Amino acid sequence: MIIDIHTHAFPDKIAQAALRKMQGQCHTALFSDGTGKGLAESGKRAGTDLAVIQPVATNPEKVPHLNDWAIRLNQEARAEGLISFGAMHPACAVWEEELERLKAAGVPGVKLHPPYAGIDIDDPRSIRILRKCGELGLAVLIHSGLDIGIPGSLAAVPEKIRRALDRTGPLRIIAAHMGGWKRWKEAGRLLPETGAYLDTSFSLGSLTPAEDGHPWRGDELRMLTEEEFCKLAGRFGADRVLFGTDSPWADPGAEIRKIRNLPLKDGEKDLILGGNAAKLLRLQAR
Repeated sequence: MIIDIHTHAFPDKIAQAALRKMQGQCHTALFSDGTGKGLAESGKRAGTDLAVIQPVATNPEKVPHLNDWAIRLNQEARAEGLISFGAMHPACAVWEEELERLKAAGVPGVKLHPPYAGIDIDDPRSIRILRKCGELGLAVLIHSGLDIGIPGSLAAVPEKIRRALDRTGPLRIIAAHMGGWKRWKEAGRLLPETGAYLDTSFSLGSLTPAEDGHPWRGDELRMLTEEEFCKLAGRFGADRVLFGTDSPWADPGAEIRKIRNLPLKDGEKDLILGGNAAKLLRLQAR
């Protein structure tokens, strides 16, 4: 079973505008149209069994609406190979009610994106959300490290993630982008003892620029080599690494091949590609 733990899709009526806006910030190539249907089709071509959508709340007012969509999608699209986490913003006035609503609806977790929220992960408003998710048994996937679309933001660097986790209780947390995009050495030094999981999205190989170019050049586009990736994964253990693509900003088929080509044991690759996510999220194939 292959599970892509980190994908993005949008309601059909806003997908085109949302992608246009985000690509204007990120300048990275697109590999689907940003709709749920497009995500499901790209996953089927790649051979994934399940794609987990991670909705991003860029302002607190969007949280209930995004969660309405996530709950409805989970009811309707599981057969298409899609499920969704809920959205959360640290400044949401009804944050506690929304988390309880997601739990009651069977949503498996929430996504936090500190750079887009403009609120650090170790801010008290973020920490209260992490604590509540731990109490409810909701998993949390957080953007980790720098952000290609918001240069200079340190809202979710490994130092702050470690500080936040030191202040929470038991929590199933996934630090995206192998624990800290462009901050991988710090992730390997600061996060293994926290029990955090990692996802592989936007971490192995090089970025694929959009046709209109990219403001970064040369080594700035480089991410982890296979050797660096395996060394970092080894610090956490293969049983704490989850396959993720950040689709539609990556080709899921190419990302699967990258994992398959790593100098790891086949059993470790299988854990990364789906076994770990199935266990973490208590999912079963249907």
